[in-house]
Amino acid sequence: MKTRHEVLQGTLDLIVLNTLQSLGPLHGYGIAQRVLQVSEGLLALNQGTLYPALLRLEQRGWIKSEYGPSENNRRARFYSITRSGKQQLHAELEQWQLTVSLMTRLLENP
Repeated sequence: MKTRHEVLQGTLDLIVLNTLQSLGPLHGYGIAQRVLQVSEGLLALNQGTLYPALLRLEQRGWIKSEYGPSENNRRARFYSITRSGKQQLHAELEQWQLTVSLMTRLLENP
């Protein structure tokens, strides 16, 4: 039985920016579904977590949004990464890699 995990503090922006960089414009539900798919069901983003993050990212200028038709022909807000969002993604990826490296060293050498 798989146990669902919570988003680690500080990683949601990285997850959203990376998803938009990889797949291009997506609506919120599409982002959540992609994260669920890639995590093999271990990480589910709920609306109360995802949509405030999308608003925050848009306010910082890292993503932009525009309305368009969804797969079922409903009006949906599609998000895409901006140039400054790509720069932020690069910075956050570097920071994440440093964090992983540090934690690996600390856990392997108690």
